[in-house]
Amino acid sequence: MRMGSIRMRATLAAGFVGSFTLQLWAQVAPPATPARNPVTGDPKAITQGAVLFRQECVFCHGFGARGGVRGPDLTTGSWSHGGSDAELADTIKDGVAGTAMPPNNLTIDEIWQIVAYLRTLEQPMTPTAGDPKRGEALFFGAARCSTCHIVNGRGGLLGPELSTVGSARSRAYLIESVREPGRQLTRNRAFGDLTLKYDAVTAVTADGRTIVGVPMNEDTFTVQLMDTSERVHSLDKKTLKSLRHENRSLMPAYGADRLGNADLDDVIAYLQSLRAPTPVRKRGSSHEDQ
Repeated sequence: MRMGSIRMRATLAAGFVGSFTLQLWAQVAPPATPARNPVTGDPKAITQGAVLFRQECVFCHGFGARGGVRGPDLTTGSWSHGGSDAELADTIKDGVAGTAMPPNNLTIDEIWQIVAYLRTLEQPMTPTAGDPKRGEALFFGAARCSTCHIVNGRGGLLGPELSTVGSARSRAYLIESVREPGRQLTRNRAFGDLTLKYDAVTAVTADGRTIVGVPMNEDTFTVQLMDTSERVHSLDKKTLKSLRHENRSLMPAYGADRLGNADLDDVIAYLQSLRAPTPVRKRGSSHEDQ
């Protein structure tokens, strides 16, 4: 009888100790991810990061991370959602709510490799020249940019929306887009293997009408064009006399005779000020500085 009691007490004690150990284990937080990239500058990690970027990120951010249909240019040195190693890792891992940036199932080692690769592409920040307030007045006034471009719900629809263009594109890209808009056509959207650009498309209908506009949607059988009056035409390709993509921009080139250098600086300063809001990150992130 006494031996049975002793065994019962030993069993209860062991259970108590085990339960206490489990509670302590549950209270111990998992090891924090380093706040700084442990593979920065590592050639092998950078090479692997480039491979991972091409596999996972190029569709939205473009080749060389210079921006794509959905994602911004990641070479500008300007980050909408935080530019520290830890913040970049969080953005890649968790995505950005309310945007096209999804969470990823990459391992933390793979994420650090991508961050290491992105650091090799980063360009020095270009100081803003010009007066953004005056640039805004030009954009919506004499320069007539808002005729085709919308900013925060105000403006035209024929060209790309520019509400957050300062976050997405470099100063050099913006200048080129104003001075030589046909040099690098902005992509509109992608449908499977087909990528639409903001190029000029000319359609001639069966009754001889000529419609010039930019493509909004296109597949094997149909095309939807927005003309220069912002009317959308849905056309059956087999009924058209001709349909031609001209690989040129409908936007006129703004040379120095049309927009002086000082005015250009002001417009670009305004465009650079158009940025995506920076979200407030929750405290206690696993990437906080140690």
